Amino acid sequence: MKRALIVQGGWQGHEPKEVSEIFERILVEEGFEVEVSDTLESFADADKLLGLDLIVPSWTMGEIDKQWAKNVTAAVQSGVGIAGLHGGMCDSFRNNVDWQFMTGGQWVAHPGNDGVEYVVNIKQSSSTILAGIKDFTVKSEQYYLHIDPAVEVLATTRFPIVEGPHSTNGAVDMPVVWTKRWGAGRVYYCSLGHKANIVEMPEVTLMMRRGFLWAAEGKTVASGTAKDINYSGMGDSN
Repeated sequence: MKRALIVQGGWQGHEPKEVSEIFERILVEEGFEVEVSDTLESFADADKLLGLDLIVPSWTMGEIDKQWAKNVTAAVQSGVGIAGLHGGMCDSFRNNVDWQFMTGGQWVAHPGNDGVEYVVNIKQSSSTILAGIKDFTVKSEQYYLHIDPAVEVLATTRFPIVEGPHSTNGAVDMPVVWTKRWGAGRVYYCSLGHKANIVEMPEVTLMMRRGFLWAAEGKTVASGTAKDINYSGMGDSN
């Protein structure tokens, strides 16, 4: 049985407890042994982290002990997967560049704040994680992020929708979903999920389910004991 650790907390506006309950439900349905923690001290035990298959952060705008962050990055480098969404993963620790380097991006703005209606465009890529999911519209925060050029982009959204100082740069496609590698580990991120009701959208729930499964296979794929999952035709959202 695969083991997952969900660490939830930080800014309560992102409903970390409610979002983590959704994550726990998904993972239990997929046969994981799941621990849910409400303290960053869960990252203090380096050996325990190395024994996991998946780390799921759901913590926004916090401060993390530098050694604890190093424990997480070392675990992921060894093959432990990490997967999360919205500010719970890419706005977790604004002062820790090691975390940002590993996750592949950092939130910097959401022009128009909550309630912006925008389209999520599914992209063609070498990955099948989003196979069968069609472009869809969401009304929420539209995340503008600073992105690692090494990520593989699986979905994007078009800026600007709300006018602002960024608008004079013209139209840009901002990544919404991406994967990257960190050593032997797999990193999966989705910028959707400002509130739990967004995470409950069928498309977003499916994105996270598949992202968790993909990230958690890092150890077995790296060891050559398992083949990658092909998601084509599996659990299409519409």
